[in-house]
Amino acid sequence: MSDQKEISFKNNPICKLFNIKYPIIQAGMVWVSGAKLAAAASNHGCLGIIGAGSMKPDLLRQHLQKAKQLSQNPHALAVNIPLLYKYVEEQIEVSLSEGIRIFFTSAGSPKKYTQYLKDKGATVVHVTSSPELALKCQAAGVDAVVCEGFEAGGHNGRDEITTMCLIPQVADKLSIPIIAAGGIGDGRTMAAAMCLGSDAVQIGTRFLMTRESSAHDNFKEAILKAQGGDTKLMMKKYVPVRLLKNKFYEQIEEAENRCASVEELVTILGKGRAKAGMLDGDMESGELEIGQISALMNDLPSVEEMVNNLLIQYQRTINKF
Repeated sequence: MSDQKEISFKNNPICKLFNIKYPIIQAGMVWVSGAKLAAAASNHGCLGIIGAGSMKPDLLRQHLQKAKQLSQNPHALAVNIPLLYKYVEEQIEVSLSEGIRIFFTSAGSPKKYTQYLKDKGATVVHVTSSPELALKCQAAGVDAVVCEGFEAGGHNGRDEITTMCLIPQVADKLSIPIIAAGGIGDGRTMAAAMCLGSDAVQIGTRFLMTRESSAHDNFKEAILKAQGGDTKLMMKKYVPVRLLKNKFYEQIEEAENRCASVEELVTILGKGRAKAGMLDGDMESGELEIGQISALMNDLPSVEEMVNNLLIQYQRTINKF
């Protein structure tokens, strides 16, 4: 890592929970978190997550099988399943049948599947965006929570609580481990999240901006050019989502400025927008989900390089104190 003594996380509760080397979780993002990215994350000390939100059950099975083949640490593989999709029960069964025992659930009630999964020997983490919802997750019996601030890319909370405010509020209320997400993309922001009370960090945009992610090169190039104000949380009437600004964003902004109905917003969104933008590279009419931290992205490393650089910067940051 560096000529400095490497920091040990052996007593970290998240490292113990997932049996991983570093308290770093690769976020399960739609269209960009497939087998290759998850396996690379697991191979370099992190928890690798396959984003099932963009996969039908058969495709999910293919990615799980490929990830296990590519990973030297298949125990450090997980799946993120948004509970609002119609294939959720099939996705759960496919994941269990492929030996996955770490589940990140989101976009729904943590009560619905937590006990079922725990009865199957699984570890369950739920994603939330407020202290009140985090308490409900704890009451539902989850093993840990991801607390995601307003800065995060993709689908987001309506309350617009920033990570810096959210994490200490949750840390004061919960007794289970906390994973911070939203606006974390380097060693400095990881150190800040840990100082605020989190036990680990979940990172999306920075993992998307690696060579192993399946994001289209056009999308990656657009992120490299992004400036501080180039993302915005949109569609709060329907399902809030942070977007990189493009022509599709402008359509949504125009509709929201004239108080368009939810039905009109759904019509504008249509089907396949996220796939068109993030996977297929349509920078004009595609939906480009990305976090505010995108303005800090200035390179496209491998996962190994990214993790090493992040840890070096993390160590240098905490050594200042």
